[in-house]
Amino acid sequence: MTNWGILGLGRMGLSFIEAINDLTNTKLISIGSKSGKTYENIKTCSYEEVISNEKIDSIYISTLNNTHIDLINQCLNAKKNILCEKPASTSLKELNDFASKLSQKKTDFYEAIAYYSHPQTLELLKLVKNGEIGDIRKIECSFGFRARFNPSSRLFDKNLGGGAIFDLGCYPISFAMLFAKNLDKIKIIKKNLEFSTSKVDLDSSATLVCDDNFECDMHVSLKNNLKNICKIQGSKGYIQILNPWLPNKNSLIEISSNKHFYIKNIDSNLSVYANQICNVSKAFSKESHDSLNLFDINKSLINVNLIEKWLKK
Repeated sequence: MTNWGILGLGRMGLSFIEAINDLTNTKLISIGSKSGKTYENIKTCSYEEVISNEKIDSIYISTLNNTHIDLINQCLNAKKNILCEKPASTSLKELNDFASKLSQKKTDFYEAIAYYSHPQTLELLKLVKNGEIGDIRKIECSFGFRARFNPSSRLFDKNLGGGAIFDLGCYPISFAMLFAKNLDKIKIIKKNLEFSTSKVDLDSSATLVCDDNFECDMHVSLKNNLKNICKIQGSKGYIQILNPWLPNKNSLIEISSNKHFYIKNIDSNLSVYANQICNVSKAFSKESHDSLNLFDINKSLINVNLIEKWLKK
């Protein structure tokens, strides 16, 4: 049984609570919120009270982007396992410092890239590994929506870690990472960024090269409603994922292999967030990590490194 505490009671904090109620290998002990709200029968308290609670062994961080790294370090010092919302940090240097300390502790850390744990992603990995579409030639990924511009909101305030890349860039980057054999060799070869008057990026695209073998075209936006799909083009056909980032319990993948088109349905007993919590809890309990497909500290470091390079003018 994994005993959880939550820091932050915004949209993602509430989604975590809803998801954890569907699980049997987890228990929610305490919620930290600066708003002082009460959720059902759980009274919220300060972040410090959650972190110091001896009944809690694992903490989910769902606060603003700019607060993540400080809270991660506090949780590490309290010897808590950590699941942190993306991005784990808005600074590669600060995340590197944390990673060095993490390696000396008996504490686990994962970044909350929830779709990684969903059966749809696991099935996709299996199809590619089994050669259903041959060798990967190119990947296309998009994630974007039209948000009302408000310079003081978390999406558009640079001091809060706002911008399309910090909010959404981890998705296409992490998707390319699923299929790259050498994550350290992923590099950005071209990019384009459009900035708002509040100096955060509104609409950004870039191309990654993986293994010096295939390219991944990425597009994220807070300005435009994008298709929000992924397509993997192979030597024998293609796979198209219509809902890659937040797949439902019942999802589907479109496949064209050797000129034969078919649709593969994937069923999940749990929601995308419940799958993640279940698998992270298993990892914290020292069950096998390989089959759980989680986003560990090494992946987080590569992700933040690429985000920084994408954002660099």
